[in-house]
Amino acid sequence: MDAESRDSGPIVTNIPARLDRLPWSTWHWLVVFGLGITWLLDGLEVTLVGAVSAVLQQPGSLALTSSKIGFAATAYLTGAVAGALGFGYLTDRLGRKRLFTWTLVLYLGATLLTALAWDWPSFALFRFLTGAGIGGEYAAINSAIDELIPARVRGRTNLIINSGYWLGTALGAGASLVFLDPRVFAIDLGWRLGFGLGAGLGLIVLWLRQFIPESPRWLLTHGRPNEAERIVAAVEVKIAQEAGPLPPPRGGTLTLRYRGPIGFSTIAATLLRRYPRRTLLALILMVAQAFFYNAIFFTYALVLADYYGVPADAVGGYLVPFALGNFLGPLLLGQLFDTVGRRTMIAATYALSGLLLAVSGYLFSLGVLGPATQTAAWTLVFFFASSAASSAYLTASEIFPVESRAMALSLFFAVGTTVGGIGAPALFGVLIATGSRVALFQGYLLGAGLMVAAALAELILGVAAERKSLEEIAAPLSQDDPRSPGPVRRS
Repeated sequence: MDAESRDSGPIVTNIPARLDRLPWSTWHWLVVFGLGITWLLDGLEVTLVGAVSAVLQQPGSLALTSSKIGFAATAYLTGAVAGALGFGYLTDRLGRKRLFTWTLVLYLGATLLTALAWDWPSFALFRFLTGAGIGGEYAAINSAIDELIPARVRGRTNLIINSGYWLGTALGAGASLVFLDPRVFAIDLGWRLGFGLGAGLGLIVLWLRQFIPESPRWLLTHGRPNEAERIVAAVEVKIAQEAGPLPPPRGGTLTLRYRGPIGFSTIAATLLRRYPRRTLLALILMVAQAFFYNAIFFTYALVLADYYGVPADAVGGYLVPFALGNFLGPLLLGQLFDTVGRRTMIAATYALSGLLLAVSGYLFSLGVLGPATQTAAWTLVFFFASSAASSAYLTASEIFPVESRAMALSLFFAVGTTVGGIGAPALFGVLIATGSRVALFQGYLLGAGLMVAAALAELILGVAAERKSLEEIAAPLSQDDPRSPGPVRRS
């Protein structure tokens, strides 16, 4: 069967069960590094832009004003939202592999063009396109990762991959120390080389991704079982050569029937009529974590400078432990999401994040913290918040049918980014400008309240998805036999 042919008859398959029973292997590491690097690239991009802002204002560079730099940041976020929505739909329509290739190529080209920007309009345009590539990446790669990683380790893998954002943050901070040093590079060259670093990493990832196949689950729901079978059989041979004889599949068979392209009306019906409780849960989790994160992270330097008198060139030193705490949280807690369970761990990390922020905010309002202890408090808060934020992406991508997975995640990402990425920094910028510790504490209480409310929502609406196949969590829309795994139920 060629890549464009379709099987209109019923498809009986055990491919999902075969994928879920595979032992961890070098092939899985390839999937993790080849696809998960997106989060690192996003952290690198955001950190570099923050680091080069002062340089871009200088006459020897692009001579941008503060407002123009702020608009460029908004352009990046707007591009991420647009890219997530547009490419998310295409990911469900045209396939995971095709889109995680297209979006990476877009990111590469736009980042390279950013390094060559000659004025403010060109810089803002290229930042928009870079954001579009990153936003599209989220939908394509999260869908592919969930569909290729065995169910028993899907939670911890997803969380650790998402925490890669903070490795990118550390890389960006370190790179800026070199590229922005006028003793090493000219003022109008160093920042361009910084963006070139992102493009260089992207080229390596593009090479790695040629070895990652299309999602067999996506192929099955699009009437291409022979392609899915060839891919899974080849993966099984590779892993058997490394790990020895494979265990038998534990799940039963799945009966599917290709139903044609999925339109927006079907997606809307899936989210609002078939899974309204899950849709509400995903929205609450995504908005709460986005607001919480962006409120703190995008005003991190302002608080240290305005309330503690930390010089601008010393802020990076306070960012390192913060980034480390964000990375270590999912690394150390991730396995508990697969053993203790999703509902317990998601609710716990959201609640702890909110309560700890409220306590640290109260201490801040009393003026008893210094820059080091304030950083230590934030590091502890985001040790848990990082796992909470990553679990929001995990939840949004695993609790909906395969045919609508990428688009659902894109919608929730877009709403969360719009509310948190735009609303939170603006609100906290105003609160910081008042110079009032009490006013800023009230802002912290708002963020804390959202996280605690999200924890309660998880306890009430959460889905016990740990160690379960994706088809058991949400039956494919193309499922033909009601006796197959993953019974269709309203939730």
